[in-house]
Amino acid sequence: MKKDVLDFVVEKTRELIDSPTCSSETRDAANTWLDSVGTEAETEETKKYIAELEEDIMPIDTLIGFAESEAGAQVFGADKAKDVAAHAREIKAEGAEYCDCPACAAAAAILEKKDQL
Repeated sequence: MKKDVLDFVVEKTRELIDSPTCSSETRDAANTWLDSVGTEAETEETKKYIAELEEDIMPIDTLIGFAESEAGAQVFGADKAKDVAAHAREIKAEGAEYCDCPACAAAAAILEKKDQL
């Protein structure tokens, strides 16, 4: 793996970990991957990390559905849920495939490099 790709993924992984919207499972996978960089476990942990990111990144249609649901209203609050749904529809119209919260944005950036990892 090229050093510049590794440096980029490490930086985005730290952004992901620091994101308030990062799930605990993804945060754990990110920390485990960071700990494995430069070790014999790196290749295997990279595979696990990519799988976790692919599982946890939120597709835009899923975000819209969640924001418009009762569960979304409970998580975000009724007014904020409407705002989240409207924002998601807006970025979908602009071509977004995924949620653009800090965690999903970092995950998407990492996943763009997965074939180079």
